[in-house]
Amino acid sequence: MTDPKQFTDVIYEVRDRAAWIIINRPKVYNAFRGQTLEELIQAFHLAANDRQVASIVLTGVGDKAFCTGGDQSAHEGQYDGRGVVGLPIDELQGLIRDVPKPVIARVNGFAIGGGNVLATLCDLTIAADTAQFGQVGPKVGSVDAGWEQAHEMGLVNKVVPAAQLDAAVKDWTDKLAQRSPTAIALAKRSFNADSDNIRGISNFALHAVKLFYDTAESKEGVAAFNEKRDPDFHKFAR
Repeated sequence: MTDPKQFTDVIYEVRDRAAWIIINRPKVYNAFRGQTLEELIQAFHLAANDRQVASIVLTGVGDKAFCTGGDQSAHEGQYDGRGVVGLPIDELQGLIRDVPKPVIARVNGFAIGGGNVLATLCDLTIAADTAQFGQVGPKVGSVDAGWEQAHEMGLVNKVVPAAQLDAAVKDWTDKLAQRSPTAIALAKRSFNADSDNIRGISNFALHAVKLFYDTAESKEGVAAFNEKRDPDFHKFAR
C-alpha cells in the first residue's frame, strides 16, 4: 500500500475520526486521470482498514470544484490508466459502495460528469449553496451510463452556505463517530442491496462506452474540448 505522503493527485488526512480524501488537481477543476483514481482507491482502502476511522469524507481541493469527471486532456480514444476505458472507475465506484463506513460527499463546487456520479454513489451528500451538479457527456463525446436542483431531486441530503460547509460536515462526522460501527455497516449494506443489480448494467455500459471512445464521433468531442471550439457532431447524425 502506498504511503499517502507519496500521493500526487490526492490528499489523505484523518481529522478526529473522519478520513478526508481530497482530490488535489485544482488546475483542471479536480478532474481525474488514471493516477488520481489509483490514489483514490488506495486512500479508500486505508480508511476502510483503519479502525479509528468512523466515516469518510470525499471532496475536492479549493472552492471551485468537487470533481468534474475524467480529465479530457488525458483522453484520446481511451484514458491513461488501466481498466476498460483506461480508468479503474468501476473499481472506485464499487469500493465507495462496499466500504463498511459511511461516505460523505462534501460538494464544494462543480460536480460534473463522473464527479456527479461519485457524489451520487456516496451514502450522504452535503453541498455548499454554490455547488453545481450536471452531466456534460454528450457535449464532449462521452456518456455516463448511469443533475442541477439536486436537493429537490433527492440527490443531496443538505445544502448549506459555503462558509458553513466544513462545520456542517464536522457535525455529521462527529455524530457518526458516536454511533455503532457494526450497526452502520449493516444499515449501509441493506440500503445498497436493492440496487446491486445496477453493477451488471454499469459494467455492460462501460464496455459500450469503450467502443464509443474508439469512434470518430467521440474523438471529435474530445478534440473540440481541448481546442476550445464547438464540436461538429452534425456529420455523425444517424
